[in-house]
Amino acid sequence: MNLRQINYLLAVIDEGSFTRAAQRLSVAQPSLSQQVLALERDLGGRLLERLPGGVRLTPAGRAFLPEARAAAAHAARAEEAARGALGSPSHELELATVTSLAVGLLPAALSDWHRRHPQTSVRLLEYQHRAALYDAVRGGLGDLGIGPRPPDWSGPIAPLGWEEFVVVLSRDDPLARRRRVELEELADRDWVLFDPEHGLHGLIQRACARAGFTPRAAVRTGQVTAASQLAAAGLGPTLIGSHAVPQGLDATLLTVRPRLVREVVGFTRTGWSPAAQEFLEVVGPLPMASRPASAQLIS
Repeated sequence: MNLRQINYLLAVIDEGSFTRAAQRLSVAQPSLSQQVLALERDLGGRLLERLPGGVRLTPAGRAFLPEARAAAAHAARAEEAARGALGSPSHELELATVTSLAVGLLPAALSDWHRRHPQTSVRLLEYQHRAALYDAVRGGLGDLGIGPRPPDWSGPIAPLGWEEFVVVLSRDDPLARRRRVELEELADRDWVLFDPEHGLHGLIQRACARAGFTPRAAVRTGQVTAASQLAAAGLGPTLIGSHAVPQGLDATLLTVRPRLVREVVGFTRTGWSPAAQEFLEVVGPLPMASRPASAQLIS
């Protein structure tokens, strides 16, 4: 078993196809297939089930995958560390995050990073649910994870600050002249909600449950930007992080009373790479560096 075989296997898994993996890696498909088969022979069994429309992990493959990703990530970080020590900068920074932070918090930080390191590309891994983000970083993906604080995390964590959630309404809503709103006041409304697999679906459900009601859906979406735009168009209120509100959105934004906040942190599996440490300095601290008094914690 060698690192090339592991990387080939991961490419097939990520692409869901030997053909697409070979195209991504710029190698001949027979060579790719032979390397994966050699890896399976070394391990004594199949890692992938070959299907007419692609591939599927076997139980052995599912057991192998987290550590395989970790091995590939550690090798990449070892290369980065060596390049840094030799004065040669790394050429890629891999960031894992949730979609709401990808569209809200990170663009300005990434712009700053690019100005500082124009030769270093960034690979952004986005996940709709925080649980998927935690699993990815735990499995070795990403030089750095950025998201809500993961529970029971054994690796390093760096607090970055706090994100506040706001209600988005149309400009002509009866509450448009207000600055604050209690969620109970929106109990009889139809809401702009998220698909059940999206992390913000559960967050809104929990926030409304605290206020004593279950929100009714006027429309559901899997996109954070779309949710704010649909709410601005008058389809109903939605609740999103203030960082994720599109700049220039023609809408009413109301602070929730009591305020709803969640902590944002950087985290990694084992240790910070030099690039990850520097990016943490670029992205933090957030404008809301500490939790406001009396604010409710939500996740």
